[in-house]
Amino acid sequence: MDSYLMGLGVGVAAGVVVVAIVKWRAVKSMSVAEKAEYLSKRRARMLPALAVIFLSQQAAFLSNLGAQEETSAYAAKVSAWLVLSIVILAALATKGFWLEPKAVRDLIDDENTRANRNDAMRWGFLFSMAAAISVYALTLFDVQLSARDAVHLVLTIGIPAALIRWGYLERRAHRDG
Repeated sequence: MDSYLMGLGVGVAAGVVVVAIVKWRAVKSMSVAEKAEYLSKRRARMLPALAVIFLSQQAAFLSNLGAQEETSAYAAKVSAWLVLSIVILAALATKGFWLEPKAVRDLIDDENTRANRNDAMRWGFLFSMAAAISVYALTLFDVQLSARDAVHLVLTIGIPAALIRWGYLERRAHRDG
C-alpha cells in the first residue's frame, strides 16, 4: 500500500475513533439550549488548544524545512497534517459540531458566532497572505523552498491564526454575556 494512502487511512481511522468516543460517551440529558450553550463554551476553550496542537505537530516539519526525504514516515506525517488541516478548515467554514442535531447546531451558530467566525477567517487570510509574502521575500535571497514547503508554511501560519482569533472572540463573548 502506498505510504501516502496509509497515512491518509490512519488519519481517517483516528477521526472515526474520535467520532465514536463523542457519540457514545455518557452525557447527562440536557435541553437543546443547554447543550448549545455547553458546546459553545467548550468550543471557545478548545479553539486555542487546537491551534497549539496544530502548531506542535508542525514543529518537526519546520525544523527540517526543505530537507525532507520522501520516506513512508514523511508521507504519513504529511498525510496526517493534510487531514487535520482539511478538518479544521471545514470546521472554520461551517457551524461545526457535525454530529449534533440540527437544532443544536443552529443555536450554536448565532449572529455573534458568525461575526466572530468571519473575523477569524479574515485574520487567517491576512496571516496567510503575510506568510506568502514572507516566503516570496525569502526566496529572493537564495533560500530554496519547494512549492509544497511554501504551501505548508502558509497553511501553518493561517490556520492557527484563525483558530486563536475565533477562540479569543468566543471566550470574550461568553465572558461579557
